[in-house]
Amino acid sequence: MRFIGVKIVDGEPMTLAAAQEYLGRPIDGNVEDHGYLVKYEEGYQSWCPKETFEKHNRPTTGMPFGFAIEAAKQGHKIARAGWNGADMFAVYMSPMHLPPFNSQEPGRKVNDRTARLIGPDVPLDCQAYFALYNAKKQWQPGWVASQADMLSDDWFIVE
Repeated sequence: MRFIGVKIVDGEPMTLAAAQEYLGRPIDGNVEDHGYLVKYEEGYQSWCPKETFEKHNRPTTGMPFGFAIEAAKQGHKIARAGWNGADMFAVYMSPMHLPPFNSQEPGRKVNDRTARLIGPDVPLDCQAYFALYNAKKQWQPGWVASQADMLSDDWFIVE
């Protein structure tokens, strides 16, 4: 079976010897080898040889669209360096399922504005979509990337 992995990690250039000292554990290999101390979002840390790390990881600036989509699905705001609007970014909006407006269930449910459109007895079944925060500081739900957006390698994670 084959896999493709997409994760966001922090990588700090470090020799194997320095990584062993930092992590407090032995790692197989030549202590003079150059590589990266890798810190995963879940807290796990390891060391990876330079060539392997750079082959399988790209900076979060200058990403292709596919990587940007995966970052957005993991909850990050994404944008393009090539966009000419200030402070624009896109976000992934996950699916949302809510009980009908007239439901007696506790918690969130369809609001009255939506109920007027779909009916008070109809639950909301909203599929995932992308939304754009545009240069006018307005939300544009249902944003669709252009061909130029999809083929560009200037995507980055907005911090």
